[in-house]
Amino acid sequence: MPETLAPDAITGLILAGGRGSRMGGSDKGLQPFRGLPLAMHALLRLQTQVDMVMINANRNLAAYEAFGIPVWPDADPLAYAGPLAGFATGLTHCDTPWLLTVPCDCPLFPLDLAQRLGQGAVDASAEVAMARVGGRTQPVFCLLRADLLESLTRFLDGGGSKIDAWTATLHTVEVDFDHPGDFENVNSLPELRALEQAAPSPAPTVR
Repeated sequence: MPETLAPDAITGLILAGGRGSRMGGSDKGLQPFRGLPLAMHALLRLQTQVDMVMINANRNLAAYEAFGIPVWPDADPLAYAGPLAGFATGLTHCDTPWLLTVPCDCPLFPLDLAQRLGQGAVDASAEVAMARVGGRTQPVFCLLRADLLESLTRFLDGGGSKIDAWTATLHTVEVDFDHPGDFENVNSLPELRALEQAAPSPAPTVR
């Protein structure tokens, strides 16, 4: 049995479908960070780890399409139904055995995220692997089997909306990471500027 999943077994999904309420309604994924949109940082970090990357967005679709990768809105883009709706969108369009989700507002996540979550999933024969750092689960950093769409659809149709409530019904493993700063997300422009001025993280390059 392999120790981890091959990159070509995983599709990456950048979650950029939120309202950005705590950022004054701005589209967080398009906010500049060190000269590039936040979502572009996610793309650059993710594309080295997986077979292909797509974006879940519900507005400014042309701006995201300019990144050169597929962009998929939720089934009801005006509902802004949260990350699980994005999960469902990603699973609908996933052509690999696994889907790896990351948020658009966390530009410094680890460059070995897919490898470590994949190893955790394989070692535990799990359906879902989520990152954990500093004792806190990071549910939007989630590797999940692509055949879970039916399960997720039932959960959403039943009124469910919380990631952890859904994954609690599945064989889920949490994988520990060492550096909380790698998972720091931004919810306001002051937080974005503060993170910009923090110590730099290793920068990926365009593939």
